[in-house]
Amino acid sequence: MKPDWEKLTADFADSTAVAIVDVDCTKDDSKDLCSKYGVKGYPTIKYITSSTDPLGDKYEGGRTYDDLKKFADENLGPSCSPSDLDLCNDEQKAEIEKFQAIPIEELKATVAERTKAAEDAEKNFKDEVSKLQAKYESLMKEKDEAVEAAAVPNMARAVLAAAKKGGDDAAKDEL
Repeated sequence: MKPDWEKLTADFADSTAVAIVDVDCTKDDSKDLCSKYGVKGYPTIKYITSSTDPLGDKYEGGRTYDDLKKFADENLGPSCSPSDLDLCNDEQKAEIEKFQAIPIEELKATVAERTKAAEDAEKNFKDEVSKLQAKYESLMKEKDEAVEAAAVPNMARAVLAAAKKGGDDAAKDEL
């Protein structure tokens, strides 16, 4: 990925609207910055625009040069926002006006409420998956114990096989 990232960086080197940067979070002088922006795994790609969280949003797209370039061309740099209305279509302008009409404290409360609802949904999902995993492991253990308890001893199989070959009519009738 490093060569593709460097190529992307070179493509935007002269841009006054987009900065493609690389931070090595394993270095001591970068740890505070990485912590501030919530970087926990590597590589992490974050992007910041006027419509993202101030600490950036996590990029979840492809990691090839073509994927990164397409995303950057379509999403980075000036974009529709309250400060760049000239870049908005009528639908986007109407949405901005709708939110601007809401008192700021009410808007903050709505954003906080919806953010919490999304976080709660994610937590609930993880909790339920954890319960399913525990149930799966319990069922697997029960199955393994039942299979072990029901296992036919090899000697019993050997006796049956010998009886089959030996011509014992009573044994054959039972088989």
